[in-house]
Amino acid sequence: MTQITKRLSVCFLCLLLFVFSFHGTVLAAAEWPSNVSVNAQGAILMDADTGTVLWGQNIHNQYYPASITKVMTALLVIENCNMDDMVTFSHNAVFNVESGSSNAGINEGDKLSVKDCLYALLLKSANEAANALAEHVAGSTEAFADMMNARAKELGCTNTHFANPSGLNNPEHYTSPYDMALIARAAFNNPVFEEIDSTTYYKLPPNSINKEGLTIYPGHRMMRKSNPYYYPGIVGGKTGYTTLAGNTLITCAEKNGMKLITVILKGSTPAYWSDTKNLLDFGFENFVSLKAADYEKTYSSITNDLSFSGLSMKRPEALILDPGSRIILPKTASFTDAKPELSYDISAGDPEGAIAKIIYRYSDRVVGSTFLEINRELFKASESKPAVPEKTAKQEKEKEPATVSESSKTSAGVSDEYREKALKPFQIPLAAWLILGGVGVIALMGGIISLILYKKRRDDEFSLLRKEERMKRLKESGISADEFNSILEQRRSSYTSKRKGRRGGRFKFR
Repeated sequence: MTQITKRLSVCFLCLLLFVFSFHGTVLAAAEWPSNVSVNAQGAILMDADTGTVLWGQNIHNQYYPASITKVMTALLVIENCNMDDMVTFSHNAVFNVESGSSNAGINEGDKLSVKDCLYALLLKSANEAANALAEHVAGSTEAFADMMNARAKELGCTNTHFANPSGLNNPEHYTSPYDMALIARAAFNNPVFEEIDSTTYYKLPPNSINKEGLTIYPGHRMMRKSNPYYYPGIVGGKTGYTTLAGNTLITCAEKNGMKLITVILKGSTPAYWSDTKNLLDFGFENFVSLKAADYEKTYSSITNDLSFSGLSMKRPEALILDPGSRIILPKTASFTDAKPELSYDISAGDPEGAIAKIIYRYSDRVVGSTFLEINRELFKASESKPAVPEKTAKQEKEKEPATVSESSKTSAGVSDEYREKALKPFQIPLAAWLILGGVGVIALMGGIISLILYKKRRDDEFSLLRKEERMKRLKESGISADEFNSILEQRRSSYTSKRKGRRGGRFKFR
C-alpha cells in the first residue's frame, strides 16, 4: 500500500465522517410489508444479497433440521476439498445410518470422487455420502461436526449445534430458521454449491451395487417443471424429514435481479410447499433490490483543497463505490428513505481496497451496505510519470553540443576587443546588480521558508501516516476507533474554521 493511499484513507475518511455528522432528518418511511402467513412453526424469508430478513416467524427458536443439515455439510466440503479427490467409503460411513434412511446405493469399499459424492449428498440426500465426505475431510464424523459448529459460528449462527453431517435424529442436533438461512445464504453464494444443487438430474458412476451407475434426481419438488409445485425462477434447495423434525425445507429463487432464500422448520406436508411459495411470492411482489452505486451520490459532493501526487480530491472518482453491493427496500419506498451510516470497521472478508463501509437502515432495519473503495486505477495513472520519448531525448542530447559548437565558431570569428566588451560585467550598471542581488536574497529566503513549511507539512503527513498504520485496515494494517476519532477531532476543528471563512452553509446529507 503506497503512502499516497494511506494518506488518502485517513484524510478523506475524516472529511466523510465530518460531512455525515451533519446529515438531515430522514422523513418517516413507509411501513414494512408483512401481509403473509405460513402453517409451519418456524419460517423465514431472507434476501440472499444483503442478508436482510424480509419476514419471519419464530426465527430464533430452535428446531431439528433433519436433512437440510446437508447444506452445511456440502458447503464445508466444497471449502476444504478438491472436487477430483477420491473418497473411499468405510464400514462406518455405510452402516452407521438409520435403517431405511436415504441412500444412493453405495457400498463399503466403493470409491467416488468428491464431486460425485456431493451430487449424491444434495440430490439423493445420501446419508452414506454425508458420512464418507465427513471422514474424508476431518477423519471422523465427530471431528467434522466440530468443524460444522465452528463454521456456523463464523457465519453468525447463535442457536445452532450440529452432532452429525447428515441430520439424523440427535437431541444435540438443532438450528433456528435465522441460522439456517445464514448457512443457506453462504451456500447459494458459493458458485460450486449452486451449480451442484441446481442440477435436475445426475448420473453416478458404476459401483459394486449399481453396476450400470445410478441416475439421481433432486427431492425438491419445486425444481421439477412437471410437478404441480414447480416455481419459476427456482435456483435450488434441500428437503428434510424425520419424525422429530417434521418436514423441513430450504429454497432459493431468483427474479428481477433479486435472490431470495426461504427456510421452513417443523412444517407438514403438503403445506410446507405452499408455505414456501407464499413466502417467495410475497418477497418478489413487495420488495425491490437496488445497486447502491447507482443511487448513492452524497460522497461525491465532498470537496477540499487536498492534493496527493497531483490528484486533486475535488475529483469524485478518487473514491468509488463497490459496484456490486445492493440494498433491498419495499417497493413503496425510495432510495433516499434508507438512512446511511458510515463505518470504518473493515473486516478481512470485505473487498480488497475498501476503506469504509456505508450501512443502510430502513425503519431501524439493516437493508444492505456498500463499500467506499480506492480507485486504484486512477492512482496508478497519477503516480506514474510519463517517460521522455526516445526521439525527444535524443534531440535534446544532440542539441546541446550543437549549441556549444555554434558559440565556439562565433567567438572564434570576432576580435578579442569585441569579446572583452561582450564579457565585461560592468556593461550592466552597479545599481542594477545590487537590485538583482537583493531579489536573489529575497528569493533565497523565500525558498528557505518554503522548505521549512514543506518539511512541516511532510512531518504532519508522516504523523498521520503513522497513526493510520495503527488503524484496522487497509489490509496491511488495522483501524482503531479511538485513534481514528482522535484524528477526526483534529481534522474537524481545522476544517470547520476553513468552511466558516468560505461560506456560511453546512453540508446536508439525506
